[in-house]
Amino acid sequence: MYLKHFSSRLALAAVVAGASIGTALAQPRSIADCHRIASSAERLACYDSATGRAAPATPAAPTQGTDFVPQDAMARAVALEAPSAKLSILDTAWGFDPSAPKYDVRFYRSNYFLVGRYTDKANVAPYVPLFEAAGEPVHLDKTEAKFQLSFKARFWASEDRRWGLWAAYTQQNQWQVYNDEISRPFRETNYEPEIFAAWHPGMDLGAGFKWNLLTGGFNHQSNGRTDVLSRSWNRLFLEGAVERENLVLSARVWYRIPESDEDDDNPDITDYLGHGQIGALYRWKGNSFSGALRGNVKTGKGAFQAGWYSPPFLGPFRAYVQVFSGYGESMIDYNWKQTTIGAGVALSDGL
Repeated sequence: MYLKHFSSRLALAAVVAGASIGTALAQPRSIADCHRIASSAERLACYDSATGRAAPATPAAPTQGTDFVPQDAMARAVALEAPSAKLSILDTAWGFDPSAPKYDVRFYRSNYFLVGRYTDKANVAPYVPLFEAAGEPVHLDKTEAKFQLSFKARFWASEDRRWGLWAAYTQQNQWQVYNDEISRPFRETNYEPEIFAAWHPGMDLGAGFKWNLLTGGFNHQSNGRTDVLSRSWNRLFLEGAVERENLVLSARVWYRIPESDEDDDNPDITDYLGHGQIGALYRWKGNSFSGALRGNVKTGKGAFQAGWYSPPFLGPFRAYVQVFSGYGESMIDYNWKQTTIGAGVALSDGL
């Protein structure tokens, strides 16, 4: 009985003592008391308590539920889902995208091989002296093969690729491949190296058109022949192109660099080939349609060329049909008017 009474008193005393200690701890200390605390964290809490300043609340950690997505992960997801800007025809052809290689080799003009090309009027006149010297009658087939190779190479570009320096080379051949009577010779070969600067203006012109290309430089064109068969000229040129979706329109003007009378093989060449050319290219469902018109307004002489390229049917190869009418299909024919049509395959449509 006595032990039970003593235990009750002891428990009551412990409760009272604990309450007294809690009350003492709850009471604010003086700044002097805080100064004697060794722990920095406890000393700071003491100062806050003594001065009546509440400790800053600890921000709650974000709930890691199914709806929680870190900001950096969300940004990456948005970047992946956002559609990349589609490059235009000219941007792609000329490597104007900043991610394009600084030094680059690309197709320039159309690359094709016409298995058969027929003319309504073969130009035999330039070859008469050669046949006469050989004691042979003049004979050229109206049907021959024709092909063209054309590449451009960028050897300098600005960091944003809007400016570049290029060198280009185009070679066109007319081949009497079906003419076994004269041993199937190449009737004509034209060599056309160029060096020029290219700029991407990126200027909106309205109606959906953008001015995306301006080039200017030097052009040499010749057939590499001598004497009566030699044809050549040198030009300075400026060319611009605008585009709208699948349509590209271009215009090129040139100035012929004068030559001395004794060195000029074709002094009247601008009377037939003119001082400029306009062109168009339209792509539709994998097909490409091209057209070019040049001439001399003063003389009324010029030429027109049109082409159709099918969608690729064997790797990069496409069916190609070409029609030409006028003067200057080749250098040897610069003053010869004819209409030709040919069919074959192509690797590129000129862009």
